[in-house]
Amino acid sequence: MIVLGIDPGIAIMGYGILNYDNRNTHVLDYGTVTTPAGMPVQSRLRDIYKGVDTLIKTFNPDCAAIEELFYFKNKKTIITVSEARGTTITACANNDIKVYEYTPLQVKQAVVGYGNAEKKQVQFMVRALLNLKEIPQPDDIADALAVGICHCNSLNARRRGAYSD
Repeated sequence: MIVLGIDPGIAIMGYGILNYDNRNTHVLDYGTVTTPAGMPVQSRLRDIYKGVDTLIKTFNPDCAAIEELFYFKNKKTIITVSEARGTTITACANNDIKVYEYTPLQVKQAVVGYGNAEKKQVQFMVRALLNLKEIPQPDDIADALAVGICHCNSLNARRRGAYSD
């Protein structure tokens, strides 16, 4: 199963493409979709949509996992990040890709085993769990891979009957 993990953002959207085979998770690709500051929001959202659409057409994921927005200090930022998140979900929906959503707490719990883990702990575990030589940079990539790992862990829980969709 191929999972597209996404850390939504308007300037930097991190993504990770994982191949999950019921026991092992391997990285196929990771990176960012970026848009420059100063560009009109509608153009930024268009570019995010095109970037996600290209990823879907290139890797043909079975599903996508995206982080839910939980808390932002800046009200203006949450609006544009929400718009980028919606654009990303729309690109998935237009390609018939089911989207699963996870809170930051769920992601940290799945990757580190502790819901209040710090960002550095999550990054370290992403590198270790995926057998990467170094922590992916920028942070948005490690976050996207963590969301993908969280989804793979939830698939294991579903198979064991721990919970259902």
